[in-house]
This record gives sequence, structure tokens and C-alpha cells, in this order.
Amino acid sequence: QVQLVESGGGLVQAGRSLRLSCAASGSIFSINAMGWYRQAPGKQRELLADITRGGTIKYADFVKGRFTISRDDAKNTVYLQMNSLEPEDTAVYYCSVDSWGGHHYWGQGTQVTVSS
Repeated sequence: QVQLVESGGGLVQAGRSLRLSCAASGSIFSINAMGWYRQAPGKQRELLADITRGGTIKYADFVKGRFTISRDDAKNTVYLQMNSLEPEDTAVYYCSVDSWGGHHYWGQGTQVTVSS
């Protein structure tokens, strides 16, 4: 089992930045990819970015150039730096982990609200 705790969400004005953090605990040796998703009201949860243990990164097209994912395996933490935020980025942001065994884990989510 892997437990995930997100932090760093909040209310921010359009054009500003936020950095989300997600700390993993538990069976951390089993972690391969770490990623970020978001879900806006009335919409499906969507992948923003993920990063494998080997450092391969994938971004959704709509965040390229604005969001940056990184991970610190010494701290078992994945980050999402979000720049030039827009009201359309308002959503609950979720951390996720894929284990080598094929299990998928979710954090509890953190709210990001961007005001215009």
C-alpha cells in the first residue's frame, strides 16, 4: 500500500503560480510512475503529467509550457509547478502513483481556485 498526501493548493489570481507537492509513504519501494491529475466540476478527471522512476516525463498538451513536474526520490515526493494560471485551471488536483505491480493509488486531492 502507498499513501499519498498532497499540499500546496489554494486560491490564486490569474497569471500567478502555485507549486503542489505530494509526499508518498508506505510501500515506496514499489513506486514507478508518479503523476498529477485534475478534475473540474462536471468534468472527467484528466491527466496533467507523469514522471517515471527513470525520469521519463509525459505532459498533456494543454499544460505544456506552463506546468512542470518533478520528483525527489530521496523525499518520496512529486511536485507540480504551475505557472500562468488561468481560471480554467480551477479544479481539484490529485496526485497518483503507479506501482511496479500494476497498482494505482490516489491522494485525497487539493483544491486549486484561480480567480480572474
